[in-house]
Amino acid sequence: MNQLIQYIIALTNLYGMVHKDKIVEIYNSQNEDQINCSAVDKILANPPQELEDNFVFTHKDYFVMETIIDNNEFDLMLRKKADKPYYVPAKEELLNYVDESYFEKSKQYNNLLSYLQKNFFKPGDEKAEWLAEDIQGMCQFGVNMQVIFDSFNKMKISFEDMNQTNEVMQLIMDLSNNIRIWENNGHTPNEIFEKFEKPNLRPLPDKPFDFGGSNVIDMKSRQKIGRNDPCPCGSGKKYKKCCLGKDES
Repeated sequence: MNQLIQYIIALTNLYGMVHKDKIVEIYNSQNEDQINCSAVDKILANPPQELEDNFVFTHKDYFVMETIIDNNEFDLMLRKKADKPYYVPAKEELLNYVDESYFEKSKQYNNLLSYLQKNFFKPGDEKAEWLAEDIQGMCQFGVNMQVIFDSFNKMKISFEDMNQTNEVMQLIMDLSNNIRIWENNGHTPNEIFEKFEKPNLRPLPDKPFDFGGSNVIDMKSRQKIGRNDPCPCGSGKKYKKCCLGKDES
């Protein structure tokens, strides 16, 4: 995979969709070997199989993630992203995003993971990290808090009391506001709010949910949610055509 293709895949994973001119701009800012728009135009005209293999497709002058195409959300995402600045990490960090499963492990993610490990799992149990990664993924795509709790898998988590439930919810809310999301061009909601004074923090519940008097959440056999798997929300649709990429309110 040549470096330009790596940039296209990484930037599309980070931003959800990216215009050809932005690819040229970022590539040239980080590399001595400069490119021009014609190099990207050739790829747009004849996309290599490597793009589709990484769920990257073309639309007009953009490279777009498959889920945006499948959900017919190109125009909606374009409006959400309008006029927002781009988060551009250093080259080494940026190219980590060639892997679609990569995400920046923020302080808030580590706080949640540490809490799960300390309170619900035995030392060294990898299921704590599985759960934290699943929560991170759902927060990234705007899945609401109830779905996050309903979608825990494989293990049973027993909360001591409502205070502990609220502690977990607060950790998830903190994580959600510090995740790099497509509609913010890779910025976190907190970065947009604090650095650019735009009130784009994702709205989250300010009251605990009623779990019907039970403090136990049953989890089904844990599997990493794939794009073609049934959506955990219970709609019966494939994950990629339901909650993946949707901004649920």
